[in-house]
Amino acid sequence: MKQTRKPARDPRSQLIFDNYDSESPVATELRRIYHNAKRSTDGRHYKSFLITSSSRGEGKSTISSWLALTIGQFPTKKVVYIDADLRRPRAHKLFGLDNRLGLKDCLADNIDPMEVIKKTPLPNLGVVTAGDRIPEPGRLFESEHLREVLNKLEFYYDIVIVDSPPVLPVSDTLFLGSEVEATILVVLAGVTPREVVQRTKNVLEDSRTNIIGVVLNNATHVLPYFYDYKYYGYTAKDA
Repeated sequence: MKQTRKPARDPRSQLIFDNYDSESPVATELRRIYHNAKRSTDGRHYKSFLITSSSRGEGKSTISSWLALTIGQFPTKKVVYIDADLRRPRAHKLFGLDNRLGLKDCLADNIDPMEVIKKTPLPNLGVVTAGDRIPEPGRLFESEHLREVLNKLEFYYDIVIVDSPPVLPVSDTLFLGSEVEATILVVLAGVTPREVVQRTKNVLEDSRTNIIGVVLNNATHVLPYFYDYKYYGYTAKDA
């Protein structure tokens, strides 16, 4: 019988499923992160995680999307990934999804979050994209619908991963952090100044955000080219 070869992967593809390898060093480290982060000091298991950074380009979208995909590999875990970066959304590009109807619509128009979840090739992983971009998206996070959206997703899914904007350029993350059970701060090792990280920590703690740990990210030689920090940026108008 003639064997059919699998099509070669495009090394420049931006789709996360074209680049994810469950046995790679990145996936191994993310499994360790999940194992260490999932349980609080009092033994309670966290269900919702916010992934953020101090400023642009530290890799928080990389970490959050790959973490969601890594957890979704476990057969007993249903995971939903939320792109809460309404200013510079990435999830629809990383997962190859339509960006129409997303978190923006849930917050602005009270659409049921279960209606905007998009399927992925991984049965245990759903994605809520950001939705079409709008002016002044930060005001949406003050909506009472934010808690309702998170409550419903936490009820139907085992793990909720939220990718938020960086902390210092905009205030969006402060509203998100106080509603999510645990926050992980991504720091670009060797690049982000110590005082910037300290300032971010203080800002998050002042907003009642539960910071459970820090991920030092400096894997330029491991991740595909498009995940490098220079491909993510906030402009003055975004702030």
